[in-house]
Amino acid sequence: MATKKTSMFTLTERLTISAAATDTFATIDLGSYVDVGDRQALQVHSVDFIYQGNTAAQSITAAMGGSGQVLCQVTDLNRGAMVFANDRALVASGAINYDTDAFLSQDTDLYPDNYGKGADDGRYVVNDALYITGNTTALAGASLNVTVRVNASIVTLTQKDFMAIAIQSTAADN
Repeated sequence: MATKKTSMFTLTERLTISAAATDTFATIDLGSYVDVGDRQALQVHSVDFIYQGNTAAQSITAAMGGSGQVLCQVTDLNRGAMVFANDRALVASGAINYDTDAFLSQDTDLYPDNYGKGADDGRYVVNDALYITGNTTALAGASLNVTVRVNASIVTLTQKDFMAIAIQSTAADN
């Protein structure tokens, strides 16, 4: 299906959430990695979410100040809001809960988003950006930071495979 052009590399982007109950957005530009003419796509192998408080050393419990949840999603289409797990544009998602008894846990639907270790395993992205959406239910006057780490490689797809992925992505836009 795909011929690897590069070894695996990591793309990172930090999303700073500064208001509770408000979607916050960031993007990872893929314009240098995806090329329609050459049928070049980004193959996502895994996505990690790292939750931190207002500073790199602050815990999210101090930044939240009370019980709550932090959500983060990565999509290959700009939905402008959180999406359900059956949305075809969803590439990865993760969440973390905190309660006032200091119980910290991961509440997950796809996390960790690991698509396998084989050469053909992965999620192919042919769009020119990845869109990150974050939200929290509690914030104590500070900010929360979510760093998204996308482990990927660049691949060349066959013409049929590239067209199938592009059509599916376009259909997901509806």
